[in-house]
Amino acid sequence: MSMSKRLRGVFAAVATASTADHEIDCARSIALARHLLSNGCDGLNVLGTTGEATSFSLEQRRRLMTAYADAGLPLARCMVGTGAAALGDAVALTQHAADLGFAAALVLPPFYYKGVPDDGLVAYIEAILSATAGKPIPLYLYHFPAQSGVPWHPKLVRRLIETFGQRLSGLKDSSGDMAYAREVAAISPEFNVFPSTEAVLLEARAGAFAGCISATANLNSDLCGRAWRNGDKAGYESAVAIRQLFDGKALVPGIKAVLAHIHKDANWKRPMPPFAPFPDADTKEVLTGYDHVRGHAH
Repeated sequence: MSMSKRLRGVFAAVATASTADHEIDCARSIALARHLLSNGCDGLNVLGTTGEATSFSLEQRRRLMTAYADAGLPLARCMVGTGAAALGDAVALTQHAADLGFAAALVLPPFYYKGVPDDGLVAYIEAILSATAGKPIPLYLYHFPAQSGVPWHPKLVRRLIETFGQRLSGLKDSSGDMAYAREVAAISPEFNVFPSTEAVLLEARAGAFAGCISATANLNSDLCGRAWRNGDKAGYESAVAIRQLFDGKALVPGIKAVLAHIHKDANWKRPMPPFAPFPDADTKEVLTGYDHVRGHAH
């Protein structure tokens, strides 16, 4: 349980490299993880939305998690996405995360059926917690209603915390609704809320949130780190400017296109279906903007 207390600061929702035949490229994925952890990230969110978790099979997701452990990456600084539409898959993934020693499991609601009752969502969480009672990995709720279609609404979050206590460690909020983020953060001082944008870093630093878990931290982790650790205004503004380059564009393929540019490796451009590669015109526009921000970031 104490491990969950250490999850604070800048987390990249780390991208997952894939091969031409739609397998996970573990070597490239791990190299990126190492790079981010040594360049400003306090931790990583592995196999989240940016990591295309729901586009990979149970077996593929387990394999990448195992590869992280085998590579000796600091799992005490990593939370891993284990949510799934099928309860059995969510249980299996969360058990695997607990067995390997990941710091926390980040759980999407079961996302196919919409308008489901709170009782059903409580039963889903209860089953995951019961199955991992032997190795009680902390659970973070993953609130992303624009994608999942199923919210962890504040009344339900409160009920889950009251029912399950310490095992419910926090929430990642990808809704962009800061009023929601503040409301769930206020439920309990023990409940750690990570909004999904680096734009909250200075507010988080002042104690409002545990930090941020951001897709664009794949690209600007050094700048985010400066903002979080030193309250560096220029670093903060540059980090936010990089995030804004993706407004109105396909974020996940866009992140991968810029990773290909940063790491001089075209293999990073490849997303999993149903995504398509970032369009050439968008790539050109974003890379021009990225290089411009970088040129002025010092």
